[in-house]
Amino acid sequence: MREHEEIQEKLIEVANRRYATKKFDSDRKVDDDDWRTILEVGRLSPSSFGYEPWQFVELDNPQMRQDLKPIAWGAVNSINGADKLLLIFARKDVTYDSDYVKYMVQDVKRHEYDPNSKSSQAFKHFQETDMDINDERTRFDWAAKQCYIAMANMMMAAAALKIDSCPIEGFNREKVESYLAEKGVLDRQHWGLAVMVSFGYRDEPIKPKSRQAISDIYRTIK
Repeated sequence: MREHEEIQEKLIEVANRRYATKKFDSDRKVDDDDWRTILEVGRLSPSSFGYEPWQFVELDNPQMRQDLKPIAWGAVNSINGADKLLLIFARKDVTYDSDYVKYMVQDVKRHEYDPNSKSSQAFKHFQETDMDINDERTRFDWAAKQCYIAMANMMMAAAALKIDSCPIEGFNREKVESYLAEKGVLDRQHWGLAVMVSFGYRDEPIKPKSRQAISDIYRTIK
């Protein structure tokens, strides 16, 4: 019983430690094994229908990092100090009959693929009818939601390893995607930039979290 209570306490401790770090210590580097662990947690994250519509791209090029500053204002503090800057790309063309879904079903899940199968048609109905996902933008938005799940898991894993992080939405998506495409980093036909996230070690104190009370955000319907 005490062991279970200790796990509960540890989870809350980790959640409190996770902090959207604004100032990083540029002299401290993330250990390679820790980084592989964080990426593995991201890889193992859940996604809708298990289709994993993401790519994790570490931007380690100093010049490209500097080039992003004018068009990614939310990343400036991370670029100035964080060891890792991760770009998370979301797939824009995931449909029941796409080559990507065929690849996921056949090559990853090791199932027979048929666009007319019960599972394929269930995904088609989910997208087109249940969720009204019927164009490139709504498909991208759906995929980006999955990317956020992976990002959140990686941030919590980092916090458990006493590594700091910062989620980044402060960027001009059109300008950043155009730049990344020009550099050969992003294939805009199939992918878009969902979000960025940085990892490293803070050079600032953690501020106590200010959050709504659980009674304001949680209710039970019986």
